Amino acid sequence: MPPTSETLTAERILEATEEVLRRHGPAKATVVDVARALGVSHGSVYRHFRTKAALRDAVTKKWLDRTFDSLSGIVAADDLDPEARLRAWFTGLFAAKRRKAGDEPELFATFSVLATENGEAVGQHIADLTGQLTRIVQAGVDAGTFTCADPATTARALFHATGRFHDPGYAREWEQPGVEGELEAVVDLLVRGLRARD
Repeated sequence: MPPTSETLTAERILEATEEVLRRHGPAKATVVDVARALGVSHGSVYRHFRTKAALRDAVTKKWLDRTFDSLSGIVAADDLDPEARLRAWFTGLFAAKRRKAGDEPELFATFSVLATENGEAVGQHIADLTGQLTRIVQAGVDAGTFTCADPATTARALFHATGRFHDPGYAREWEQPGVEGELEAVVDLLVRGLRARD
């Protein structure tokens, strides 16, 4: 039985929107398509998301947040020393981005278009990720493992230095042979630079 507007939630709308985007792409997907997939009127969708742009922004944010959420456990892993956490975080980030690009290339391309349209969501995503990195760097400074004057600035520098392994613009390179070793070499170099000197 199709859902009624009373049982319709923002989460269900976002799930349906992602499926519609998967089928039609960003240029052809409409709010009417989303409403049809849910068995409701497009007015019911607009009660949760006032505009098509708001709906696209919300689904883009949800898609980007999955990467952040997948890395949260690494950031909180107090049983790992900060250096191991930093290495695991970059490996996890690369794996999450590569999985998105490789498992559903059409959806990845769709969300790349949406992310370009929604600079605010992308900016927040980068701030969230560098916030996670800042926590790891700060833990390293507190433990005497890392040395740096400003963990937040250092985290942003680390993020940008590894851009080839998480920026969607490099997605075509992520399946090249040896790319994991290249990431490891870059992270090794960065970690050596962070280590506290005796």
